Amino acid sequence: MPEPMPDVRALFQTRYAGDDALWELARLRFAEAGMPAELYAETPDQLERILVRLPEHRTLPTVHLDRSLDVLMSVTRERIAQYTDRFAGRLAGVVVHDQVGMDRRIPDVVAAMRELGRRSAGPHIYLEYAAGMELEDFAKLGEGLADAERAGVCIDIGHVGIRHSRTALARGLPPAIEARALTPRHPRLADVVAEVDRASRSALPALLELIQRIGSAGTRVHFHLHDGHPLIPGLADHFGFLTRVPIAVEYDGRRSLDQLYGPDGLRSILRTAVDSCGSRLSLTLEVHQCEGRLPLGDAAGLFRHWPDRTNAERLNYWLSHIAQNQLLVTRALPGSPGETADGTG
Repeated sequence: MPEPMPDVRALFQTRYAGDDALWELARLRFAEAGMPAELYAETPDQLERILVRLPEHRTLPTVHLDRSLDVLMSVTRERIAQYTDRFAGRLAGVVVHDQVGMDRRIPDVVAAMRELGRRSAGPHIYLEYAAGMELEDFAKLGEGLADAERAGVCIDIGHVGIRHSRTALARGLPPAIEARALTPRHPRLADVVAEVDRASRSALPALLELIQRIGSAGTRVHFHLHDGHPLIPGLADHFGFLTRVPIAVEYDGRRSLDQLYGPDGLRSILRTAVDSCGSRLSLTLEVHQCEGRLPLGDAAGLFRHWPDRTNAERLNYWLSHIAQNQLLVTRALPGSPGETADGTG
């Protein structure tokens, strides 16, 4: 009998200024969608306050800790242990970032993560790809955690894709054009748009190879799922999978470009993840960039005391967007009702 597919978590946040009604709105929408959660917390007490707001779900939440925490520091490992001890039985996993320079100390990082895993009273600890190390180095790090007790890696597919595609783009551009300066409205985009698209499309094969290598080693892997594009300035990789990138020129009959993955790439990613990782797999949809307003509908009563409901409607729009993308991810999993017999969706 095939193993059941994992539930797909999504970010449980309020995002905008307001009061506790925003938390109630998030709780309502998560319950309606049946979504388990990943949380952000900087202290155990903050995490405690957020956990009590979650609707009940069969899948325990994961938590993403302060991005500055460095597992190579003993004081940081003590801080992480506070979470794994205090929230044993209430958390499935704890995510921490890698840091610049860890690629030069991979054996030390592996040892630190293995120590954290042995100390954990329950939750798994995942080291996330975030600082832009070479994929070969991260693969070695992941392989070093094969069969580690309660320790693994977090493959953030957006971070991996942006790192790889921008490197490929920098190699393919003429010297007069800097990859870092390119935007969707760059005056010379028409000259290099085909190269931009090629570089963007190169991210998926590189990601699939990384997943296969780490997953096949026997390492536990948590995934952060989101899309993006190397032309986007600033935060380039926390979009949903149903978005295209508007550009100022026409390319292939459109004035927009595909993102790194899109729905088809997402299906390939999930098939590879399931095939490589099996039951050592967990998933979180980590979408930040989404702006709009949506009437509150059945949640309007939560905000009777608000004279201006702008932020409530902004949160409602974002929650609707992540619920749609979470459903997309869930139905793209192998064997789900949304997949056809040949796996094409």
